[in-house]
Amino acid sequence: MISRRSLLGAVAGAGALTLVQHTLTPAPAVAAPDAAGGTEPDTIRWTGKKSANGWPIDPGAIAAFRVEGSGVPVRLREGDAAAVLLHVARRWHYEIAPLDSGEGGGVTAHTTRRDLGADFESNHLSGTAVALHPTAYPLAGSEGLWPHQEAIVRDILADCEGTVVWGGDLTPVKVSHFHLAARPGDRTLARVAARLDTGRPTTAPRAQTAGTVADPAAPARRLKARRLERAQTS
Repeated sequence: MISRRSLLGAVAGAGALTLVQHTLTPAPAVAAPDAAGGTEPDTIRWTGKKSANGWPIDPGAIAAFRVEGSGVPVRLREGDAAAVLLHVARRWHYEIAPLDSGEGGGVTAHTTRRDLGADFESNHLSGTAVALHPTAYPLAGSEGLWPHQEAIVRDILADCEGTVVWGGDLTPVKVSHFHLAARPGDRTLARVAARLDTGRPTTAPRAQTAGTVADPAAPARRLKARRLERAQTS
């Protein structure tokens, strides 16, 4: 995975004979939380029985899954939550950067860690959030996606029909972060999950999966993505 920061740094230093060779990969998983150029936010302690998005924190509702095409294991809330978030992770893996390359921190899903940098990170406690390459794109980090990558993220969000929020639109920013915006029992979430879940039989057309990837630059998809962006960031 080539990040914007690493590539620009390599270009700027190409003429210096004594410069240490740049790498074109993000910081490894052992790097500090602000390795991508951010400042580490103050830590907060989450004590609630629900995460910030309204989902109960219930370890018994968490199950193990694998991100399709990668073999990467993740633990998420069973049911609609897992179906939608696995779709997000699957498309990131296929269209933005591999999640199984050992770079960028892989995937963070369910966690029991209650010391957080932002309240939306509590959604990991309920298994309703994922962070994709979190050490490459940490909380409050200055590293962003390339424009074509952000267009893909916007298209993924449009696939999810407003049931998922992206950390790139939150404060503090966290480009790697996605969480459910829909509450438990939400009908739109159930409908979207049924459409996106590759494990369920259906007669309806599938959304983006391996081998069935539509063009995020298609006018109709771009219009849908822009409308959702305005609605979620206004």
